[in-house]
Amino acid sequence: MSGRLVDRLGERARRALVNLVRGVLQIVLAFTVNLPLFILAVLSIAFIPLGFGVVMVPGVLQAVRAVANQQRAWAAEWSGVEIPVPYREEPPGGLGPFRRLGLLLTDPATWRDLLWTLLNIPAGLVLGALAGGLTLYGLEGVFVAPVVATVTEYGWGPFWPLEDYGVAGYAGTVVLGAALTVVSLPLGGVFLKAHAVFTQSLLAPTKGALTARVRQLAESRSETVDASAAELRRIERDLHDGAQARLVALSMNIGLAEEMMKHDPETARQLLAEARASSGMALTELRDLVRGIHPPVLAERGLDGAVRALALTLPLPVDVRIDLPGRADAPVESAAYFAVAEILANVVKHSGARRAWLQIEHAGGRLLMIVGDDGTGGAEPARGGGMRGIERRLAAFDGTMAVTSPPGGPTVVTMELPCALSSPKTLPSSGTG
Repeated sequence: MSGRLVDRLGERARRALVNLVRGVLQIVLAFTVNLPLFILAVLSIAFIPLGFGVVMVPGVLQAVRAVANQQRAWAAEWSGVEIPVPYREEPPGGLGPFRRLGLLLTDPATWRDLLWTLLNIPAGLVLGALAGGLTLYGLEGVFVAPVVATVTEYGWGPFWPLEDYGVAGYAGTVVLGAALTVVSLPLGGVFLKAHAVFTQSLLAPTKGALTARVRQLAESRSETVDASAAELRRIERDLHDGAQARLVALSMNIGLAEEMMKHDPETARQLLAEARASSGMALTELRDLVRGIHPPVLAERGLDGAVRALALTLPLPVDVRIDLPGRADAPVESAAYFAVAEILANVVKHSGARRAWLQIEHAGGRLLMIVGDDGTGGAEPARGGGMRGIERRLAAFDGTMAVTSPPGGPTVVTMELPCALSSPKTLPSSGTG
């Protein structure tokens, strides 16, 4: 039992010391980071009419967001308080300086970040001091103040001037310092959680943002259901008009051959030959149908190998550059593959391009796919058709698509899918299809 008690006390002491360090970090963050950042943000916004702010504001606000995101991570790690990131996403392909400035300044989360940056100066000081400063104050009374007063023959303890009270002053300082340390250590986690809740109240998404997100997910779900129903109808139609019809004809030919075998063996042999040919064609159609659902090369070689194989079948040269350190989940790979396949099919059918290029990479938890061509341009997803179907397919996985296609070209389609990768890659990273 004594060993377990020692272990428990040791674990509590370790947690208390960790909370002490975290409280000190909150104090340092409030004064050395939040205060300068808030002043710099206010000045950069004020400089917008002079032109300097157009360049300064995005950088400063990104720094504010980085600090806020770090605080979100600390709240989750230290206190178990999850704070979702509420920022509006920048469209793929990048923005000009004025559009980026407008996106940042019209995002409500930007102003909530700035408010948190200001209010966290006193909040970080008070709660950080309660989480770590009280313990430091008590430890100073136990270990530092008596030693300094002894060496210098005068000095202040954390509670009273030591030279005025002699031995009683020293003893009282040590006793009160030890008591303050013991009392404050267990409370460090409480004050850190209070700071996390304060942070959550300002940095979490607003109700309006959550409502918009729910609406977007509902629309995405509805579109996904519609797309799935249409895909099932297509598969049913292909089976009915293709393989099923051939299998029915095959069954009829075999039945006729059975009847003709005794009376007209030559005709029976011809019917069996036709049946064999029909079975081969039915098998081919079934294989094509399966490839349309999930290509075998995608399952065997992943997105990298499947896209390269697809590029080799096109009637124009495609420059392929892929850098994937692993594989995504099968549904994500399938959505990415068919999105790329549809875009490349549009290039062949409608663009009049002589060359195309394709780049796929994974960074920041997102799968980025860029398809371009040197064709005539003028592609517009709003017109419907295949590109609208791609948007629905990607939206089912919270993905996005952006199209840049001025008249005369070139056309560049940028698609993103949030996903994680697993398994090491085994294929090369670049080549030409």
